[in-house]
Amino acid sequence: MQIALRTVFFYVAVVIVLRIMGKRELGHLSPFDLVVSIMIAELAALPIENTDKPLLEGVIPLVVLLLLEVLLSYAALKSETVRGIVNGKPSMVIIKGKIMEREMRKLRYNLNDLLVGLRSQGIVDVAEVDYAILEPSGTLSVIPIVDKRPVTPADLKLELPREELPLVLITDGRIHWVSVKKGGYDEGSFRALLHSQGIHSEQAVLFAYLDGRGNLQIQLKDAHRQS
Repeated sequence: MQIALRTVFFYVAVVIVLRIMGKRELGHLSPFDLVVSIMIAELAALPIENTDKPLLEGVIPLVVLLLLEVLLSYAALKSETVRGIVNGKPSMVIIKGKIMEREMRKLRYNLNDLLVGLRSQGIVDVAEVDYAILEPSGTLSVIPIVDKRPVTPADLKLELPREELPLVLITDGRIHWVSVKKGGYDEGSFRALLHSQGIHSEQAVLFAYLDGRGNLQIQLKDAHRQS
């Protein structure tokens, strides 16, 4: 029971620490963020296993790491030098279809990794690449040559109306009234809208939203769709 309670306590503590550290994509963690995350996991495990160790001794290292992370994040925000040390800098590995051999040697980034990164972007020919940039997170950003880039409305000189963000109205039978009001409906008009679609209860709806053009999109739950 003591181990279970300690596990719950440090689970909550680690979640709070990670939330304060800020949002990061798992695949886009900088080396510093990755090290801090691993250390937090290790430090949280020690007091859970050693029940004779006071909880405070387990919490203090987490708080120190949190403060260190926050201070370095603010320093990186203000200083480009600190940002380069903590997060690293992007590196050009392809310029105008030419592989930068010296840069790749410095990064210890081999050709197989480069080709895999290009294929993941739908490119199989290095000559089709204008620039390829290895980001500090290890992600390969690829800018194709002009002839291989997707055609946009601007290229065709078309002016299209701007679309708004979709508004989620119903999820799993639950109406989100804040979004409904943002969409310009009150309770009466929204229920009337559902009735006009043959829906007499929101419990029948799996997912409903207003798309970027203001059109109502509805998907019913399987049971209601079959009936």
